[in-house]
Amino acid sequence: LVSHPTGNTFVRALLDELENQNRLELFYTSIGVGQKSSLTVDTFAKKRSYSIPDDKISRLWFPEAKRLLFHSGSTQERKRLLTDKSYEALDTKVAKNLHLHPIKTIHAYEDGAYRSFLRAKELGVNCSYELPIAHWSTVRRLLAEEAERRPDWEPTLESTRESEEKLLRKDKEIEAADFIICPSDFVLRSIPEETQVSKPCQVAHFGSPPPVSKKEFPVDDPGKQNLRVLFVGSMSQRKGLADLFDALKLVNSLKVSLTIVGQPSMPLTFYRSKCPRFKHIESCSNSEISAIMRSHDLLILPSIVEGRALVQQEALANGLPIIVTRNAGGEDLVDEGKTGFLVPIREPHIIAEKIEWFLSHLKNFPEFRNLCRIKAGHYTWSNYAKKVMENL
Repeated sequence: LVSHPTGNTFVRALLDELENQNRLELFYTSIGVGQKSSLTVDTFAKKRSYSIPDDKISRLWFPEAKRLLFHSGSTQERKRLLTDKSYEALDTKVAKNLHLHPIKTIHAYEDGAYRSFLRAKELGVNCSYELPIAHWSTVRRLLAEEAERRPDWEPTLESTRESEEKLLRKDKEIEAADFIICPSDFVLRSIPEETQVSKPCQVAHFGSPPPVSKKEFPVDDPGKQNLRVLFVGSMSQRKGLADLFDALKLVNSLKVSLTIVGQPSMPLTFYRSKCPRFKHIESCSNSEISAIMRSHDLLILPSIVEGRALVQQEALANGLPIIVTRNAGGEDLVDEGKTGFLVPIREPHIIAEKIEWFLSHLKNFPEFRNLCRIKAGHYTWSNYAKKVMENL
């Protein structure tokens, strides 16, 4: 049995593989439509559609519908509260119904597993737990340091405002889990040592989107002189945006341009005051982001804390080298000087050095694009799901 309120990409991959192997009992979610559903599938529902049979989906739509209805115009605190309520409501439903299912294992995710796991223990059901981002203690420590280091960016550090009650619930989920899956070595290292000693903790790397074909690559001018840098993600210092701005000031070259795709955490005037010259694009669909990527040269994501930012693999699949920190969760994606560079967190001058390196290697971009495409192809969603299922 799998439980997740929003059913994102890695949940879909696991559901598909479980169904292929005839091992899926039921998927509990908030809003979802499966195959051969009698429900009307509108534009929104297509975003919450699944390739598993509809009769294997159990829905709890109201809390999530409420979250979506009041999301626009709400404060960040209100948004967090509505999200937590959606997760907790689904967790409660699963716990109440778990005895109805002849299962050996329940697989659930951070913030939505506490009550389910307690009930599973009573029923003798194994508890598989997926931790998609670094352990909360690492998140809190790193972001508290950022708040002190960059107080002007503190309002963008939303994860510093999680309640003690919620953090305690996270710990209880981990305590109840029989095994833990995480998407990167960075997340694995963040798990408390006593937990890693007491129960299996393994990495299952996320898959990449299908790499674009060579004919979809942009035709690079042999006399190419400009470097088009891209940042994709929430416009926060958790993603290291302040450090990217500082790095561009150090490069101080009109040959480098910056495009930001993402949702601002502050008024856009705040970001313009830090870096006047950048193009901003609101959050958009995956297909639109892919097209944007193919019109740029380089993705930079100097994150302070992540799980495994999927945008790294999306960039590689679209032929973009990456400059990222280990804390972005993709250190295995970087072949130095080929698919990009790893940089330390909080070191704008090193980011600037790597930008300068790419400026001095503009003629090599056709080769870089091909190497990135090949690298992305090594990671499939099927392999991710199979790795998770080794523990089920």
